[in-house]
Amino acid sequence: MTTATLSGICPECETDLTVPPIVRGETLSCPECMLTLRVEDVQDGRLSLQMVEVQLRDWGQ
Repeated sequence: MTTATLSGICPECETDLTVPPIVRGETLSCPECMLTLRVEDVQDGRLSLQMVEVQLRDWGQ
C-alpha cells in the first residue's frame, strides 16, 4: 500500500518538501530554514507555497 504525498519547494531556501496530503490554506514549516509556509494551491500533486509573515509580539520590555 502506498501513501499519497505532495511535493513543493520552499520559496526561501529552495528545499524540496514532501508532505502528506494537505489542502489550500493550511500551513507548514520548512525543516531547513524553519520558515512558516502557507499552501496557496495544489495542482497535480505539486504545492504552491508562500511565506507567511510572522509578527512578533511587543511585550513592552
